[in-house]
Amino acid sequence: MDNFLDVLANRYRRRVLIALLEHNPQDDNDPQIPDDVSLETEALESLMIDMRHTHLPKLEEAGFIEWDRKTNTVKQGPQFEEVQPLLELMANHADELPDDWL
Repeated sequence: MDNFLDVLANRYRRRVLIALLEHNPQDDNDPQIPDDVSLETEALESLMIDMRHTHLPKLEEAGFIEWDRKTNTVKQGPQFEEVQPLLELMANHADELPDDWL
């Protein structure tokens, strides 16, 4: 359970998982960034580095995603169903959650 919460502790990892609710597989070169968030080029590059070296590996290790590094494709992993009810709950109530959750 602690690992489950650790994986979901980061908003970018939550965004990847929520995006996989509707779009599976998903290209990790197109991070799910809300329209109201503007990133400078340097911040976007930093996010992409973090995604490749921290966030996607952590999601893959937990089994929530399968990540093909050659094609940069991310899809639901074998343990995705474990987290799916919580993701659906968060997605359905996004307007009630704090701004930095999704």
